[in-house]
Amino acid sequence: MDKIRCGVIGLGWFGEHHVDALQQLPMAEVTAVCTRRPERVKEVAEKYQVPKSYTNYHDLLADPEIDMVTVVTHVGDHVQPTVDALQAGKHVFLEKPMADSVEACDQIIAAVDQTDKCFMVGHICRFDTVYALAKEEIDAGQIGQILTMHARRNLAKWITESHLHKISALFGDGVHDLDLMFWYSGARPKTVYAQSLNTRPHLPNDDLGWAMFRLDSGAIAVIENVWCLPENVPFAIHAQMEIVGTEGAIYIDNSGNHYTVLTKKGLGYPQSTYWPKVHGMRRGYLKEEFDYFLKCIAAGEQPRVITPQESRAVVHAMKMAELSAKENRIVEF
Repeated sequence: MDKIRCGVIGLGWFGEHHVDALQQLPMAEVTAVCTRRPERVKEVAEKYQVPKSYTNYHDLLADPEIDMVTVVTHVGDHVQPTVDALQAGKHVFLEKPMADSVEACDQIIAAVDQTDKCFMVGHICRFDTVYALAKEEIDAGQIGQILTMHARRNLAKWITESHLHKISALFGDGVHDLDLMFWYSGARPKTVYAQSLNTRPHLPNDDLGWAMFRLDSGAIAVIENVWCLPENVPFAIHAQMEIVGTEGAIYIDNSGNHYTVLTKKGLGYPQSTYWPKVHGMRRGYLKEEFDYFLKCIAAGEQPRVITPQESRAVVHAMKMAELSAKENRIVEF
């Protein structure tokens, strides 16, 4: 096929990013967009000149001129559109987390196993240069056996207010770094102890969480997710990771402080790596992630950078961490 014809299901803030990024790729043709809100689907279709728009994803999936879909709905609504898309013979790119429960992940994996279509969960950090380079150093034995890993991924209150209606800080961002830790170590958790807080009682999910995992390799992995930083913090995401081994260590600061802007409003580190827009074109790791997935489709090969089983494993681990925080006890896997 000359072009892979794409449909985007879910047109929130990040769904629109999907449309924009896919349109920058020579292999992709954004054929259709879909969301339940008529005014929103019309807005996005007109803005990006997408020829087809739907308010019912079943109608989109019935369209024979669509080869691939991306699912960017709320995490609680991931299962049915994904399963239906696979059963309709579409390739599927699903935004992380894979689902909001292990049982839901299993439903998706069962559908994946019944098709020859490509499927991948969008763990974008695996396509981030610094995290991917760290993986290569670890695999080359440069730091020896991993002993401990600690990661923080913290956000300001103004960014997280809407997210906390759907997901906790621990689960929402913990899946990023714990997935990387599983990837780096090749290990799986034996126990977890977590604690969390809700600093905004009007919201249903906790906006601060810490979790400590003991892995089956003997290593200790610590996740820190604070979604209630002061409104005036200079960075969009405060993301750091430390990986200590028997023969070396890796330190990653991915908070974006290599690009600093000072204005009347103060000092800031604008996001410049994941989905920046330069010269009117979307760039960054989201685009590279899509490029990889499209090439897998063209080659007729399942993605190898992240597998469905790995996506399931991190959902399971973070749900166990939430259980530990809720019950204030060590949870065994």
